[in-house]
Amino acid sequence: MMKETVEVKSDAALEAEKLRAREQWGQDPCGAEHGRAAEFGTREFFETVEQHRYTEYAPWMPRVMGFDDFAGARLLEVGCGMGSDLLQFARGGAICTGLDLTPRSVEITRHRFELYGERGDFALSDGEHLPFADESFDVVYSNGVLHHTPDTAGAVREVHRVLRQGGTAKVMLYHKHSLYYWSEMIFRRGVLGGELLRGRSPEEIMSRWVEHSEHDARPLVKAY
Repeated sequence: MMKETVEVKSDAALEAEKLRAREQWGQDPCGAEHGRAAEFGTREFFETVEQHRYTEYAPWMPRVMGFDDFAGARLLEVGCGMGSDLLQFARGGAICTGLDLTPRSVEITRHRFELYGERGDFALSDGEHLPFADESFDVVYSNGVLHHTPDTAGAVREVHRVLRQGGTAKVMLYHKHSLYYWSEMIFRRGVLGGELLRGRSPEEIMSRWVEHSEHDARPLVKAY
């Protein structure tokens, strides 16, 4: 029986991946490209970003994520980005804490909350080392973030640690058995586009075609 070979990366290699991720998301905050028509950081900018996210890109998101379902709950978002989803939870009455790997994202989210008169706490850290005590939150939310961290399993353990007994975790990861993954990434990009022939893995294809970057960044991507 053949054994599966698992690549074990050094601590230095893992930290280098985190630094690349911090650089990329600092340069390209998720969703910022959809607000280009307005001045960055203004109400018009944020409202344009929201319009695209919740009307064009994912109109199902407010219902599925339950933005209005957690009034009074202590809610942590791991990887808050520009604070789009976190702001919706705050508007729904949640007591919000946003955490991100990039200083710029933390400052953007803080500014956004202040701009709209919402209260929140904000922390700079990575999802593998959450700076909170055990059982600090009623809800932990992370949308499309933990598949970018080198130790996704470790990040999930951290989510479990800071979540109170009986709490709610909402964690979204890329799904390798979805119709989109097979039709768009494997068939269209991989086969028809020749990416697989160039020796690129499905995860590398996703890094090139799913993650939006104006600086040609190629973040770590995994699918589950």
